[in-house]
Parts: sequence; C-alpha cells; structure tokens
Amino acid sequence: MSKQFSRSPDDLPPSQPTQIDGFLRRQLEVSIGKNFYDACSNKVKILLANCEWYFTTNTSAMTLVINCPDLTTSWSVLNEIVAIATTLESFAKSAKIRISPPVSKGEPFEIRVDELDIYKE
Repeated sequence: MSKQFSRSPDDLPPSQPTQIDGFLRRQLEVSIGKNFYDACSNKVKILLANCEWYFTTNTSAMTLVINCPDLTTSWSVLNEIVAIATTLESFAKSAKIRISPPVSKGEPFEIRVDELDIYKE
C-alpha cells in the first residue's frame, strides 16, 4: 500500500534562488577550491597558480574552470589532465573540467572525470 505525503510549502525549494542561496553556493565553491588545491600535487599547484581557475556548481555537474594565460600553459595543463581529473574525481564522480586557452587562440577543452580512462596510458 502506497502512502501519499503532503508537503508544506516550507519543505519545497524556492522557485527563485535568493541572495543567500547565491552566497552559500559561492562559499561552497570556494571551499571546494581550497580543498581541491590542497589535494593537488606540487606540479599541478604551480600550473594552477599561473592560471585563473575556479569551481562552478550551478550546472548539472560541478565544473573546474581553468583559464590559461597562454598556449604554453594551456598545453602544460592539458598534459596534466589525468592528474587533475584523478584529484577532482575524489571530490565528485560527475565533475567536469573545462580548460580554456587565451581568447582567440583556440576552443575550450572539456572532459568529464568519468571519461578519465580514455586519457590514461
């Protein structure tokens, strides 16, 4: 026998995110970033220090966005994609990584951490 439960309006999510929701999401992203960075190898930390990087959680999957200042750094980050994805996978199995070269120097590269096996040698 199935039992129906009624929900009070207080139990439902808000129809529009509030300012507090945005603040809490940003705090979550900052906290994830700090913990992720602390878990990275020194080599990855040095690469990240040369880039603008941050997490977003407002999509279907948590995304690590890495904006590279030049093509050399972009290639270096791409060469470390397995190490970055492996570290990120310990935080979220459905996360994504988006690596962007400088504007007008190419298209962003995006990988899901569950695709990691394709890039392992």
